[in-house]
Amino acid sequence: MHDGEIVDLFFKRDEEALRIVSEQYGKRLNRISFRITQDEQTAEECVNDTYMEAWNRIPPSEPRYYLLAFLSKIIRAKSLNRCIYEHRLKRHAYIEEFSTELEKCIPSKISIEDEIEGKEIAAAISRFLLMQSEEKRRVFVRRYFYLENTAEIASMFGFSDGKVRTMLSRTRQELKLFLEKEELL
Repeated sequence: MHDGEIVDLFFKRDEEALRIVSEQYGKRLNRISFRITQDEQTAEECVNDTYMEAWNRIPPSEPRYYLLAFLSKIIRAKSLNRCIYEHRLKRHAYIEEFSTELEKCIPSKISIEDEIEGKEIAAAISRFLLMQSEEKRRVFVRRYFYLENTAEIASMFGFSDGKVRTMLSRTRQELKLFLEKEELL
């Protein structure tokens, strides 16, 4: 079933929408959550929380053409919040690895006053990614949004692990220069 048809079911408040979402996207959502939480039960709970959040947010949201991205954003936030809540971030070195890689080109936001600047940076990153080749964009998003390791990405694209690491390193460097040019750093 297409995303638009599923969203129509959500608008009709038809619980069939949840069953279809679970069938079509459940495994992907679980995989995203598991990469973050490193716990199957917690991942499953986050997936269920994501279904509930989608139920509550559609309507008014209308993700007809990007339902998986909509759900992925929810599951990622739920999973990260769950880790923070359970104070597990300190024990998961892989999350530290992602943030360490990106903080070299993106400043850390600590105060509420910096929230607006954070949104400007997010918009600039989106513009930057749109200027990249589809291959570079997909590798970057798989690494920093879906939190996949470089070996998984390499296997998916048929690259060597070294090529993926080099591509990510160069993309981060280009991103840093882009953000400096945009006067956001």
